[in-house]
Amino acid sequence: MTNKELLLPKLNKMEFIIQNTDSKSNARCGEIHINTHVIPTPIFMPVGTVGSVKGVHFSELRDEIKAEIILGNTYHLYLRPGMEVIREAGGLHQFNGWTKPILTDSGGFQVFSLNHRRKITENGVKFSSHIDGSIHEFTPENVIDIQRLIGADIIMAFDECTPYPTTEAYAQTSMQRTHRWLTRCYTQWQNTNSIYGKYQSLFPIVQGSVYPYLRRQSAEFAASFDLDGNAIGGVSVGEPVELMYEITELCCSILPKDKPRYLMGVGTPANILECIAMGVDMFDCVMPTRNGRNAVLFTRNGIMNMRNEKWKHDFSPIDEQSDLPIDREHSKAYLRHLFINGEMLGSMIGSFHNLHFYLWLVKEAQKHIIAGDFCSWKNEMVKKVSTRL
Repeated sequence: MTNKELLLPKLNKMEFIIQNTDSKSNARCGEIHINTHVIPTPIFMPVGTVGSVKGVHFSELRDEIKAEIILGNTYHLYLRPGMEVIREAGGLHQFNGWTKPILTDSGGFQVFSLNHRRKITENGVKFSSHIDGSIHEFTPENVIDIQRLIGADIIMAFDECTPYPTTEAYAQTSMQRTHRWLTRCYTQWQNTNSIYGKYQSLFPIVQGSVYPYLRRQSAEFAASFDLDGNAIGGVSVGEPVELMYEITELCCSILPKDKPRYLMGVGTPANILECIAMGVDMFDCVMPTRNGRNAVLFTRNGIMNMRNEKWKHDFSPIDEQSDLPIDREHSKAYLRHLFINGEMLGSMIGSFHNLHFYLWLVKEAQKHIIAGDFCSWKNEMVKKVSTRL
């Protein structure tokens, strides 16, 4: 019996069940079973960086948007409210009231984006807080410990997210360090207990920038740990979309077919559809809420900028085809009025709409994978959702 089995004797491990595959692409749909919850795939995870999804109440997120899992961020939660508060509350689920699964990013992306505030060593990363300048250090070990305290259902290994562009030499050095850190994360995960009596699944992160042979090495190394799932990181950081697709397709061709694949930080509706076709199962991105707060709405017919003059006298519903009540109850003209006047309600409606659309989109993809016409539907939908209205 392994150490992990000794430490977690009564916890149900994560299970991934592939139910249907597409005959003309690598798309598949299925279910992730974890801690009594079932997450249908492909799935989009709304970003709840500090334990909340901006502008959207959890009852709306659960009942109308139909979110099945949300993402939190280790870096931000560690700084505020801090681990003492979260531990006292009984974990993030108890603190924020979200009863479905939570995935936490390790904080690597946030730490490395503070390039003038951090110093990378073999041990980890020392950084100064963007809040008050206080000095902290993230290591592979304490990042696992912090995520144990947060109590997320799926936790991520600590990695270095390399910027774009970067040299081949640095990309290799960074990837190799990420691999050493993964080994340390794995050891710490094996040798620690779940604090709140839930199984916490650890996902490694594939790095290697835009260099195919490095990505291949990293995907093979991540897969060798035989963990519940695998993540593809270091994409959507400024590289051309064609390169992002090439890297994603390469990683999907190497990562195990029987484990969920999570593409981090991607992306537009078109990006999501194309990457589902490559075999990606899980997505997250700030785009639906960020764009929604800034008057940009995604629809099945294209992208609407609600500040445009053309909507001033358009009293038709925001989205006639949507089953979301606010999309039918409010007009385009009224929503434009809210944005033009800086009303908070405009940003809330925009975020609400976009998240609902993203969840609708992945559910539709699942339906078409099952129906056997995913590719033809996807090709047509990519054209529509990329159109500027």
